[in-house]
Amino acid sequence: MTPDEADPARPRVPAGWRRRAARAPIFLFRAGLGPLLGRRLLLLHHVGRISGHDRRVVLEVVAYEAPYRSWTVASGFGPRSDWYRNLRAQPKTVVQFGNRHHAVTAHFLTPDEGADIMAHYGRRHPRTARRLCAYLGLPADGTESALCEAGRTIPFVRLETDTCPPDAPRRPGQDAPTPTR
Repeated sequence: MTPDEADPARPRVPAGWRRRAARAPIFLFRAGLGPLLGRRLLLLHHVGRISGHDRRVVLEVVAYEAPYRSWTVASGFGPRSDWYRNLRAQPKTVVQFGNRHHAVTAHFLTPDEGADIMAHYGRRHPRTARRLCAYLGLPADGTESALCEAGRTIPFVRLETDTCPPDAPRRPGQDAPTPTR
């Protein structure tokens, strides 16, 4: 089952004061206070697929691979989230991580890759993973099999820079890294 086919009882996108509260970190990034949010959040810039206007959303970093300069994020509201659909239409974009901006390309992960990522996330943040699964209406017992099943239904996106430091280790099946300029 692909994330596009999966449609668990996802929560509704926040509205009203909850939406304003969820968008508050955008203003922290704009004010140059991104480092206060630590390494768990990034600001994703994206272009509206219909309007063509610049859009921004703050997302939790599920996995950060410093040697590759890549961030993995999840679309908790599913494949119908606007930012997810906008990246599908235009995968080249910019992220702000701390106070630095990085040009990235979005790579949409398979359900099996999502299962691995969610299992790893659950080992690092067990309580948060259980709460997230419960909020999304997914099995929330915290076992590895439940986390893997949840990971198969959540769309994950890896945001990778176009350049990789020359001394970065290679991923399995990856060609030699592109030197930075």
